[in-house]
Order: sequence, then C-alpha cells, then structure tokens
Amino acid sequence: MTALVTIKDVVKGYVRGKQRVEVLHGVNLEVRERDFLALMGPSGSGKTTLLNLIGGLDKPDRGEVIVAGERLDTLSSGKLAKWRARHVGFVFQFYNLLPVLSAERNVEVPLLLTKLSGKQRKQNVRAALELVGLADRAKHKPAELSGGQQQRVAIARALVSDPTLLVCDEPTGDLDRESSEAVLELLELLNRDHGKTVIMVTHDPRAAEHASRLLYVDKGVLSAEPLGTAA
Repeated sequence: MTALVTIKDVVKGYVRGKQRVEVLHGVNLEVRERDFLALMGPSGSGKTTLLNLIGGLDKPDRGEVIVAGERLDTLSSGKLAKWRARHVGFVFQFYNLLPVLSAERNVEVPLLLTKLSGKQRKQNVRAALELVGLADRAKHKPAELSGGQQQRVAIARALVSDPTLLVCDEPTGDLDRESSEAVLELLELLNRDHGKTVIMVTHDPRAAEHASRLLYVDKGVLSAEPLGTAA
C-alpha cells in the first residue's frame, strides 16, 4: 500500500514569553493507507502537536508534511482549510457538539460547506448515523445522549464527508470503560471494513491495543519503544 502520510525532518516549537520551546525534534513518520496508528506518550510530549500537523491544523517550522499527495507545509491558510474539509475527519476528546442542534443536524454541519443538495445531505447524514448505530437517536440533542453516544455522533460527523483520514485526539479520554470499548470497536470497524486510515492519540494502553501499530512520542522524539526502554 502507498504512503498516505509522510513526515520528513519536522521541527515545531512555540514561543512562551521570551523563551522558545521546541516540541518536535526532526520527526520522521510514514503512515500507509488503511493503517490504524496509535500515538502514545506523556502530556507535553508532542503527540497532539504531531497530530495537528498531520490534520492540517498547524504547520511545521521546518520539514515536510505530505498527506494524501499534498505538501501541507506549503499551502496557504485558505487552501489548507479546503484541503482539511475534503480529506480529514476530526474526533476530539470532548465531542464539540453544538448543544442546540439534534444529532442529525450536528452531523450535517460539515456538509453545509459543500455543494450537496439538501436531499443528498440528509441521505449522507442518515448513512453516517446508521454506521455508528445511532439512526434511532437522530432527533435527540446532545444533552439527551450518553457520553458514548455523543462521541459516536462526533464520529458520524467526522465520517459524513467521506474523509481520507480520521484524526482522533484522546477519543475515549472522557468516557467510562464500556463506552470507551464501544467507540474503539467502532474505530476498528471503520478501519477494517470501510478502509479508513485512523491516527489516534491516547494515554490509555488498552485503547492503543485496538490499533494495528503503536508508536511513542516523548520529548519531541518518535520511537517504537517508550523512551528509556529501547535497546
């Protein structure tokens, strides 16, 4: 399979006050199509920064970020926004659902930026909710759903535009164990049966077991073993 994501010698830092803090130090990474990659590491290790670069939410200071054949580090902010809308579905820890909207309306939000007709949008929303097992909760607002159901709505929203890549930042971090397992099994299903490439940041080793590949980020360095355990 071809590489969907290629990261080459990426450096990323931020300025805090008068001090520059370097978060990623010359990171290299390749993620192939239909991969399910988990990224683990302590808080502040750089894993979410790396995820944001892959998802086109941020740009590196140096190095190349190539995703779905596009050099993201060279795109203007406007072109990058259009690229994200076409290629990336985002799933966050705290769902980010709009409380005044029903599940189906929340799922429809990304499609409002497209040229799809109202009828086609409804068909896509219905298919996404059926895929995550919530077709019968389409009219419910977030407050009427459990945490696990809200996260599944968020996954349906991420899927509704048929993205190339699912980018998940601690998707089970706010869920109980049973709900976490249901969400992780759904991500596995999307990867295995629907061919979605999934990149997931997690603190939870049990969550990482659902991925087909695991890498560690610590102090801005990417490795196959936790820092300090590699031979």
